[in-house]
Amino acid sequence: MDSLYRIIIYLHVSSSIVSIGPFFILIPVLRKLRQTNEQNKEEAYLQMFLMVVRLTKHAGHVLIITGILLIWLGPWTWGTPWVIMTLVILFSSIFFLARAFTPKLKKFHENDAEKGKLVNQLTRSLWMYILLLMLMLWFMVVKPSF
Repeated sequence: MDSLYRIIIYLHVSSSIVSIGPFFILIPVLRKLRQTNEQNKEEAYLQMFLMVVRLTKHAGHVLIITGILLIWLGPWTWGTPWVIMTLVILFSSIFFLARAFTPKLKKFHENDAEKGKLVNQLTRSLWMYILLLMLMLWFMVVKPSF
C-alpha cells in the first residue's frame, strides 16, 4: 500500500506541474500576439493558447482523480480545512477556466474584434488563473490548519 500511495503522490504532483506550468509559457506568447500583424502568426499563437488550455484541462482530470485517491487512502478527511479550501478554489477555477479563455479566443475570429482589448482580457485572465492555481498549490503543499 505504501508504494501505491507514493505512486499516486508522484502522479498527483506531476499532474499539478502539467496543470500549472504551461500557463507561464503563455506570458510571452501574449506579448507576441499583441505585436504581430501577420494573420498566420496570430493564428499560431491562438492555437498554442488553445492547446495549453486543453492540455491543462486533461492534466487537471488526473490531478482531481489522484487527489481523491490520496484523501481516500491517506491520513486526511474531506473535512480537513486545507482540503475544503483546496476544493473551494478548485471549483472556482473550473468555472473561471470555462469562461476565461475559450470564449475570448473565439472572439479573435470575429470581423469587429478589438485585438488589443482581447489580448488585455486574456492577459488579465491568465494572471488571475495562475494566481488561483498557485493558491490551490499553496494549500496542498503547506496544509495550513485554521
